[in-house]
Amino acid sequence: MASAKEVKFTVQEVLDMVMDNSAADVLALDSSSEEEDLLQREGGDVIDPDYRLPSSESDDGDDEEEEEPQPGPSTATPKPRRRRQTSMPAPPAVTPKRPRSRASSVSGGGQEEDRWCGREEMDQTPDLLKFNPARTPGPTVDTTTSWSPLTLFQLFFSASVVRTIIDNTNANAAKRLQAGKKYVWRPLMMPDFYTFMAIIIFSGLVSVHHRADYWKKKWPYNFSFPSDNMTRDRFEAILWSLHLSNPADDEDNERNKNTAAYDRLFKIKPLYTEIVTACQAHFQPYRNISIDERMVASKARISMKMYMKDKPTKWGYKLFVLADSKTGYTWNFFVYTGKSSSITGHGLSYSSVMDLLPRGVLGDGYTLYVDNFYTSPALFQDLRRKNFGSCGTIRTNRVGFPKTDKNDLPKKSERGDLRWIRKDGLLFVKWMDTHEVTMCSSVHGAFSGQTVSRSVKEAGVWRKKAVPAPDAVIDYNQHMGGVDLSDAMISYYSVSHKTTEWYKTFFYHFLDIAVVNSFILYKELCKTRNEPKQMTHKEFRENLAAEMLEFAKGSAPLPSPRVTCMPMFYGGDATKTRKYCKRCSQTGNLRVKTPVHCRKCQVALCFTPQRNCFQLWHDAK
Repeated sequence: MASAKEVKFTVQEVLDMVMDNSAADVLALDSSSEEEDLLQREGGDVIDPDYRLPSSESDDGDDEEEEEPQPGPSTATPKPRRRRQTSMPAPPAVTPKRPRSRASSVSGGGQEEDRWCGREEMDQTPDLLKFNPARTPGPTVDTTTSWSPLTLFQLFFSASVVRTIIDNTNANAAKRLQAGKKYVWRPLMMPDFYTFMAIIIFSGLVSVHHRADYWKKKWPYNFSFPSDNMTRDRFEAILWSLHLSNPADDEDNERNKNTAAYDRLFKIKPLYTEIVTACQAHFQPYRNISIDERMVASKARISMKMYMKDKPTKWGYKLFVLADSKTGYTWNFFVYTGKSSSITGHGLSYSSVMDLLPRGVLGDGYTLYVDNFYTSPALFQDLRRKNFGSCGTIRTNRVGFPKTDKNDLPKKSERGDLRWIRKDGLLFVKWMDTHEVTMCSSVHGAFSGQTVSRSVKEAGVWRKKAVPAPDAVIDYNQHMGGVDLSDAMISYYSVSHKTTEWYKTFFYHFLDIAVVNSFILYKELCKTRNEPKQMTHKEFRENLAAEMLEFAKGSAPLPSPRVTCMPMFYGGDATKTRKYCKRCSQTGNLRVKTPVHCRKCQVALCFTPQRNCFQLWHDAK
């Protein structure tokens, strides 16, 4: 007989209690002892099999019928028993929904959820790529050797390159003279060419309105250099005849015009290929690199000329350049010649990046930064398979960009708000600055708490404010400017001049690349030797021009016998090669020609029994 404290419930009474208080979700436990005869909320691990809620009249009757177990005798110390969960239909109103884990669906490497995530949601940063450069990053030259500006410059303009230019220039001058061009020409030698280059570098340091002003003796143009080292006529003659390729080979190439064998860059190929090879040979980029376009200013009427409205130099020739993000060293580049069929089938933005990344020479493990012209999910995924990381701004209409608008960044978000999503192993970020910025990266996490400083107007006063920013934006701003840094150093003291020949524009630009890369090598070598005092860019160019002049004097042949003023006939047929007499022109008679000139003064003068302008000119001089 049960004690006074013991309470017994029949099955019907328990059923009535549950149905009356269904919101409490209660089930009966085994009443094998007084302490266990309690009510427990659903969610516990045990439910007594002695009790089962029979199906109500509203049930569908799909459950199988079970025989009700017979209750056994009650004992004071019941034997432990294994409890199993009974199968009974739970009311739909009392079955709670299990919350879905965002971390497992995004960061755990499974299928990404198709919605944008907020700044407070955690993201997993991809593993850092193993850095495998082909050589030790930095200058690849002997760091123990003393390098002067000239010896560094000669790494790019080697003796073989200079000799090729000299030979082709002499061949072009002979061709021009044979075609009837009237100017005095002496064969170009190594000393003259180095003096010629020194004058060009000097013109980048000292600017005048007209090139002839460098040789003026009157104030304010009374420069001692370059008139003391080379006459203006000699400089102009070298500049007129300057040629990078063999003129005979040019004619063969022109015959292939409008065919697949025609090379539009043939006239610059000898120097072009040597400069690219030298840039790659003497420096190994550090971990972060960038690719961007570069414009070489020109308004020549040629089909290679491009227009880019967003560039400081809007008209000119377009180069695709790979530069080291840390130093601005131009490591690789190619000249864009116009539309062509792409072998990859992905278009110019894809193929240009792949062409600038020679894995055998560069290595892998680098992080590449590009702008929205190049960025595409297809490119970044292919670079990842080649062990290259990548990051850049991206256009939202690119194939592969997430199209979902669930939890998207509102149009009128506060500065610093962001949304991110992972898709196919790539991170896509939308960040609000003064306008919406979209990024794509294969190496960054979404947000780690970093900030950027921005000027914000509050209560009518401008103040600096720390604005949260994605990691991709922080690193992009830091490492994308490699090509821009190189462009800036070139523009400071550019040697470019107006010219009617397109290949001479590239000669000036290749000379600028050689000087700037030489200066970057000089700075890196000074760091390795811990030299406290370094030359500035301007001082480096000044010393380079001075050393070129010293080199020209040292490599000059033995001085020839002193040249005196003597009348000489022009070369060739004296009846055909005639020029206007200098003295007759000064006296107003502009139509008198003569085949005679002074061999020292290089001035055409009449020398006949009737008119001896040769004597009168020299007496007056």
